[in-house]
Amino acid sequence: MTSNGKRDALFLFAYCALIFWLSSRSTLPMPELPLPAQDKWIHAAAYAVMGWLAWQAIAHHRPARGALLLAALFCSGYGVSDEWHQSFVPGRDADPFDWLADTIGGTAGAMIAYRCSTLRTSARTS
Repeated sequence: MTSNGKRDALFLFAYCALIFWLSSRSTLPMPELPLPAQDKWIHAAAYAVMGWLAWQAIAHHRPARGALLLAALFCSGYGVSDEWHQSFVPGRDADPFDWLADTIGGTAGAMIAYRCSTLRTSARTS
């Protein structure tokens, strides 16, 4: 693994650890946003960052499209495990709609990373 690959994997690991730690809290400070279902938007945004980081880490080892699929699957799987983890935390519960928001956000983040990569590649070859 290259030094960039190790760095990207470390960033992904650290971000996953942060999400695990946050999920271990009985309550979290929630900003008041003028959005319906704001917690789902927050889930999607948090997992979009994870999707970006996962794509970056995986793309060192797989073709770009394969990295996109694996990053989306990673985020969805982590979302399932996060919801299961929350089911054991007092004051928290497992919500399948949170998992859905995690999966959508993670996939979107990975797609954005993939698209940025393809734009950079096409700009270099032009």
